[in-house]
Amino acid sequence: MAYILLYVDNIILAAFSADLRKSIIVILSSEFAMKDLGPLSYFLGIVVTRHAGGLFLSQNKYALEIIDRGGMSSCKPSPTPVDTKPKMSATSSTLYADPTLYRSLAGALQ
Repeated sequence: MAYILLYVDNIILAAFSADLRKSIIVILSSEFAMKDLGPLSYFLGIVVTRHAGGLFLSQNKYALEIIDRGGMSSCKPSPTPVDTKPKMSATSSTLYADPTLYRSLAGALQ
């Protein structure tokens, strides 16, 4: 059994045997230009760490990058990350200074 995860031009190939993995790589390489980057360590914002029992997946690095990009690295954590009593309205609040940054951060969280 083998699994191929494909996202745009990135591929993860996981197989239950090294021979199966190598044969799939040979077949794919005959049709597509490919590079084997070795064991998986980082993919689409997910850090992959190998353990005896399998793999550990973490998005801690990705979350820290988003926090840094939003200029919130020095902020203190809060048990409720949203103001439960909002003080904004569509008519009386000032516009967001950089809507592009806001949209980028919101998109990164999706």
